[in-house]
Amino acid sequence: MFESLDEHIKRDVAAETTPAERLLKWGLAVLVTALILGGLYAAIRLLEG
Repeated sequence: MFESLDEHIKRDVAAETTPAERLLKWGLAVLVTALILGGLYAAIRLLEG
């Protein structure tokens, strides 16, 4: 009978974004994470060398 606010928010977000937009958002998040971790790894290797 009563829907929680969380369910409302999930439904509203799902209605506003397409699957392609969600995939793009997750893909960019993974790419940025990989770049940051790769940069840290390279910096540590450079300092050790």
